[in-house]
Amino acid sequence: MRRTRIRVALALTIGAAAAAISLTAISLASAGSDHSLTAVAKNATARFHDLDKAKAAGWNSLVVDKNGIVCIDNQPVGGMGVHWANGQLLGDAEVNPTEPEALVYAPNAAGQPKLAALEWIVFQDAWTKAGHTGPPKLFGQDFIPTPDGNRFGIPAFWSLHAWVWNPNSDGMFQPWNPGVHCP
Repeated sequence: MRRTRIRVALALTIGAAAAAISLTAISLASAGSDHSLTAVAKNATARFHDLDKAKAAGWNSLVVDKNGIVCIDNQPVGGMGVHWANGQLLGDAEVNPTEPEALVYAPNAAGQPKLAALEWIVFQDAWTKAGHTGPPKLFGQDFIPTPDGNRFGIPAFWSLHAWVWNPNSDGMFQPWNPGVHCP
């Protein structure tokens, strides 16, 4: 009888600890300064500075626009870089701070890919079908809409960039970074 109580108490303690860790991650992603808000996402993606590790973990779909362009640039406003998407994460109405749908690599001075930003993507159809009426929100930021007929030839979607690895003088959550240039 005593062993059973100890086992039940131990199981409840482990369950409570797991719940507390999850709630801490969610609360960090929803309150505080831009840097404290994105700390959870930054920690979750730190290992992906190595593009091969990112590809092995599922971010292995190179994003190419309708014109065959892979390094997304909009000068003189700024650039984004090369997006690698995780197909397993696309298509649902979930917004998880630790699992961005795309990792954005900006070319460094030598032209090599450097992890620069994270991007969360939610297709508008999936979001609406899930019963949402407003835009998705993460880190206290509304996602930006991209309509049908976009340069990628995909259905309308919402997106949010977070420049956690490469500072953006226009703001951490702006889509275009004046410091990023494509070759």
